[in-house]
Order: sequence, then C-alpha cells, then structure tokens
Amino acid sequence: MRQNSKPLPRIAQFIEHEATGGLMLACAAAFAILLVNFGLDDTYHHILEERVRFGVGDLTLDKSLHHFINDGLMAVFFFLVGLEIKREVLEGSLSTPSQIVLPAVAAVGGIVVPSGIYAYVNWGNAATISGWAIPAATDIAFALGALALLGNRAPLSLKIFLLTLATFDDLAAIIIIALFYTSGLSVLSLSGGIACLIALAVYNRLGGDRIGIYILIGLVMWLFVLKSGVHATLAGVALGLLIPLKRADGSSPVHELEQSIHPYVKFAILPLFAFANAGLPLDGFSLANLTAQVPLGIIAGLTLGKPVGIMLAVILMVATGLAKLPQGVNWRYMFGVSCLAGIGFTMSLFIGSLAFSEGELGAQVRVGVVAGSLLSILLGFIIMWPGKVEGER
Repeated sequence: MRQNSKPLPRIAQFIEHEATGGLMLACAAAFAILLVNFGLDDTYHHILEERVRFGVGDLTLDKSLHHFINDGLMAVFFFLVGLEIKREVLEGSLSTPSQIVLPAVAAVGGIVVPSGIYAYVNWGNAATISGWAIPAATDIAFALGALALLGNRAPLSLKIFLLTLATFDDLAAIIIIALFYTSGLSVLSLSGGIACLIALAVYNRLGGDRIGIYILIGLVMWLFVLKSGVHATLAGVALGLLIPLKRADGSSPVHELEQSIHPYVKFAILPLFAFANAGLPLDGFSLANLTAQVPLGIIAGLTLGKPVGIMLAVILMVATGLAKLPQGVNWRYMFGVSCLAGIGFTMSLFIGSLAFSEGELGAQVRVGVVAGSLLSILLGFIIMWPGKVEGER
C-alpha cells in the first residue's frame, strides 16, 4: 500500500496541468478561426506556407511551417506520450490489472464503435473511407480541460478514469498510424531509422542513462523515419519508451524529461498545432457541409459512437463482475465522461491530416472534428452539471 501514498497528488497535479493546456488549445483554435473569418485568411495561410529548411545532404528537411508543426513539433508531443505511457505502465495508473481493466476495455469500445459508425456512413466511397480512424481519438488535454471546468461536480476518480482511458486511446492511435497511415516506404531510410532504434535499445540494455545521447540519436532516427514514409511521430514514441525510468542513483530520466518538456508541449506545441489546423471558414458549417459524408461520419462517431462504445463496454464489465465503477462515480457521471471522451480535437485533426491532404476533404475534416468536439462538450456538461461531489476540492 506504500506505493499509493504519493501517486494521487501527482496524478491530480498532472490532471490540473493537462486541463490548463486544454484551455490554451481552445484559445489557439478560436484565434485561428477568428483570423480566417475576419479578413486575414490570406495572412494565416501565408504564414503556414513559409518554408523550414535544415539538415545535411540527403537528410535535408524542406517543408512548409504547417508540415513542420505536424511532422516535427508533434513528434515532441508523441515523445512525451511515450514517456507518460512508460511511467504509467511501470509505476502509475496502468501498473496493475485492477487499475487498467475498466478504462482499457472502455477505450476499446470507444475506438471500435465510432470507427464503425464512420465506416458505415462512408461505406462505398473510396475517397473518404480512409478517414475511419478520425473519430476514434480522444484529446487528453481538451477532455480533461472540459472536465476541470465542472469543478467539484466531477470526482477525482472520474478524472483518473478519463486520463487512463485517453492514454489507451493515444496508444491505439499510435498503432493505427503505424499500421494504416504509412505509405511509399523508402527501405534505405527505414533501415537507418531501425539502426538508430537498435542502437538506442542496446544503449538502454547496457544501462546507459545519459539523456543527451538518447536525444542526439533520437533526432537522427526522427530524420530517417521522416524520409522513410513512416510517420515521423512514431520515432518520438519509440524514443520516449526507450528512456530509462531510473538511474543507479535513484533519479529518474523519465520524470526529469516529463517535467521539462510538459510545459512546452502543453503551452506551445499543442496550441501551435491547434492554430495551424483549426482555421476554417464558419460558412463551412452550413447544413449541406455538415451532412456531407466525412463531417457526418466524424460528428456521429464522436458524439454518438464514443459514448455508446464506452458505455456498452463499461456496462458489460460491471454486469459480469469483471470490474466496478470507480469510487464515487455513478452511472450519470460515467455517461457524462463518455460524452467528453468524444472531444477528439488534436488527435482527430492529426489523423485527418494523414488520411486526407489539404483541400475539400481536409476542410470537411476540420468541420466535422470541431463540430463533433463542441457537441461532445455540450452533452457532457448537460449531463454532469446538476451534480456535485461533496468533499472534493
């Protein structure tokens, strides 16, 4: 029981940090929408098309600022995701079966059902069916930010459940990206990335704990993976999972990196991503565009598929006695947080950018994700707002 004396305050602090980041995301997205709709759309797109160039020889990077944010800065975000997953698995909320079984099964339901709904809406359309994974994602920062606005109406155990569910969601998104959104492989570049990965794994097995070496080889691995056709963010995840949890003196490179990177990711990288990907004309919210196959599939997946999938999984687990509801959480809370899990935003936009290039379908993705996420927030608030948890701070 001793190991449980400190995790809860740390988790509560982490949730508070994530929640603040979610509010920053919302502000950045709103700013982009304002620019696009108040006569500065040319300036907005001109900034995003500025070129970023650096590298050596064949490994030179030459991409627009928009692609640099999505392929480069988002690799840092996924690096942080890798660190967080490793920490949670080894010593956190994913370290014991009793802690992970309910949110893990709920995450599966929250991935399968919305993906199936999107696929059903877009069945037979070869141009749009590849976006099936867009409504499967949950934005941790945005969802926790929305839950935090409920204050003491939501118990801490519910926030931990959402955090754990969204962590599994991120892990599933990583696997989906690797399996379904990789094309045009360069064997030479991929071999270079794998060589870097093996070198890092060997260094880890030998007890290497110098963060600088991990970062240096990780940067080379990222550049190789970027050139290989596999999405470069996967290099960030792999690097995060290979960072050692403990040194011989008891200090933790994982914790040190999390603490140093977290503020930059939550208050700079993710807001930049939101700004670069959320700009859409409000006239795109016409009834005709909302009912096109792509936005309709995304909206239905996020607002209907997420809560239905999560609730069916939770009901099944509780009814069979394989799990119990978190302490202090009733069915109304569980339904409300299942709706908030439909806030796809960052991850949904990211998967959408992989499924479709910029253009009409890219714009439809933004319409669907923004509308679906806003509706999910509204539904979650309506369901949970009447409640109040006594004794919660």
